[in-house]
Amino acid sequence: MKLLYISGPFSHPDNLHGVKKNILLASEAALQGWKQGFSVICPHKNTAGFQHTDIPHETWLKGDLEMLRHCDAICMLYGHWSSKGAMEELEFAESMNMPVLYYKQGKIITADGNVVRGDAL
Repeated sequence: MKLLYISGPFSHPDNLHGVKKNILLASEAALQGWKQGFSVICPHKNTAGFQHTDIPHETWLKGDLEMLRHCDAICMLYGHWSSKGAMEELEFAESMNMPVLYYKQGKIITADGNVVRGDAL
């Protein structure tokens, strides 16, 4: 079973509803990843509710990159380009020649739009 990392915005200017929407989108993608045969790491679910701590952003990113290091593929969520952390995760994944997938229209897909299964990656 291939291990899939979900990457996308966590923070949001609307610190209440925006963060919740970002976590919900990541949760939907994670569930779909499981349905498509991946095991899934979803940092959004791992740290939900922690956004009001005094832990520096760099600490979260360092931990996320450590988890990502062990994955077989990364799945980018809508809006990832607006997130500094998601873009750093994407660059890290690309530096490791990791397949980059996307969550669109309720499916985990390749860049050319093909639905991909964890056992076929």
